[in-house]
Amino acid sequence: MKIRFALALTALLPLMVACKAQDGTADTTAPAQTPAAAETTAPAETAAPAEQSAPAASEAGSEAAPATDAAANTPVPAPARPVGPEPVAGTDYVAIEGGQPFQPATGKIEVTEIFGYVCPACARFQPQIASWKAGLPADVNFVYVPAVFGGPWDNYARAFYAAQTLGVQEKTHDALYAAIHLDHTLKGELGMDTPEDIAGFYAKHGVPAKTFVDTMGSFSVSANVNRAKQFAQRSKITGTPSLIVNGKYLVKGKSYDDMLRIADHLIARERAANAK
Repeated sequence: MKIRFALALTALLPLMVACKAQDGTADTTAPAQTPAAAETTAPAETAAPAEQSAPAASEAGSEAAPATDAAANTPVPAPARPVGPEPVAGTDYVAIEGGQPFQPATGKIEVTEIFGYVCPACARFQPQIASWKAGLPADVNFVYVPAVFGGPWDNYARAFYAAQTLGVQEKTHDALYAAIHLDHTLKGELGMDTPEDIAGFYAKHGVPAKTFVDTMGSFSVSANVNRAKQFAQRSKITGTPSLIVNGKYLVKGKSYDDMLRIADHLIARERAANAK
């Protein structure tokens, strides 16, 4: 499924797609590719650029001596240096006043992606962010945060937290994007999928439909959805996909590759600050 999903989304690159909130607060567009190798589209928080090639292999890091894995008694390689120039405030990222991680974890640097299952740009970004996420150093905690922009966005935010509660979120993440944007078995932003419609998808992945609907309507899921909405508002999110590093920096960038490059630098900056 993951290979099929990535290949199929690559085939969609020439299409114009947009992610727009029901209340007009988000309008992020993934433009068609041009013959030029580099993209020059608007920054990420107002526009989600066209998908590029696979992200750089380098992750953020420092020159600190390698740590030791006590269990295996073997050295743990230090994270590689981030590539490219240092990011510039206001151009490459926006500092979030009083920003805090969404899900703080001791000794971890948090990266959150605010996304929407109904957002075509997020669907196109997913194969790339998944690859980058898989290569993150052990001191980085990656957290998905669903956008709550009204209309179909809200039901899918509830679905995300219901799936998380029921232990199936990770294994269904790519498949849900595919159901909406490739298979069209769900309508996504083109129509209001009901909780029952969405539960039908999860029933194919082993969760009884009634159990899923009940979980979507639970108090704990409602609390998580409200918390996600407040986090996005505090972080001044206007569109998806958006990356936030340690709650402090909203990443901009001219392309998906550029967003990840900037995130690598900001992770390294946080690591250096934590080491002082």
